[in-house]
Amino acid sequence: MVDATLTPIDRGTITADVNNIIEGAVLGTAAEPNPETVMEDAPVYNVVIDHPEATILWDTGSHPDAADGHWPADLYAAFEHTGLRPLEDDLADAGYAVADIDMVIQTHLHLDHAGGLYAFEDTDTPIVVHEAELKYAYYSAKTDAGDVAYLAGDFDRELNWEPVHGDRRQLFDGLELIHLPGHTPGLLGVVLELDDAGTVILAGDQAYSRVNYEQEHPMGGGLLWSNRDWHESLRTLKDLERRHDARVCCGHATEDLEALQDGL
Repeated sequence: MVDATLTPIDRGTITADVNNIIEGAVLGTAAEPNPETVMEDAPVYNVVIDHPEATILWDTGSHPDAADGHWPADLYAAFEHTGLRPLEDDLADAGYAVADIDMVIQTHLHLDHAGGLYAFEDTDTPIVVHEAELKYAYYSAKTDAGDVAYLAGDFDRELNWEPVHGDRRQLFDGLELIHLPGHTPGLLGVVLELDDAGTVILAGDQAYSRVNYEQEHPMGGGLLWSNRDWHESLRTLKDLERRHDARVCCGHATEDLEALQDGL
């Protein structure tokens, strides 16, 4: 256990067809062959982890220009991001400066999670990311293959990368990284053993919403790199939750952001 605190930072709202979030959420039937599309709002949030050994930023959110052309044109047809501000401003409102951040943990490098890395360019701040994620991000951004949700403009910068190898890594006392492939090849979860709140797992986009986690419905709309790996990672998370009586926080769940804001 460690005496660390979690400060969530609301980085705006992303809106998408619910079928992107939950596979087969809205299906046509014989009686209703053309059901209405359901659009769902979800928060984008980051977390500052004040640990005795370091002040850590969990993810960096979307680029502040994401609504104004930073993203590829095709993505604006699928996702709308509102409430965008520079990472520096959102950190300042939470009581932090970029210079206060000793380390960044990038759960993965999709455009709504890695867009604030510009703030750490040409600094010595370690950017922790799984090696499989870094490789796939460059493969996707620099070729016509892979995943369109990786933008070179977000992460192809002068950054102090600190790759994670393997499935688990104890980063600090009471803070462990766990490899959860499925949504992407190198998704990282963060397992925290906190004095006050017990075990808290920041699962990131292993589960976009509570439905993905609790009802075990995978994401749709091409948001899974590997369905099989996603289910295996879900089993890993469920086992950790059971063994440690853990609180699992999903990547874009309003309920989990509110719980973090309330201090868990």
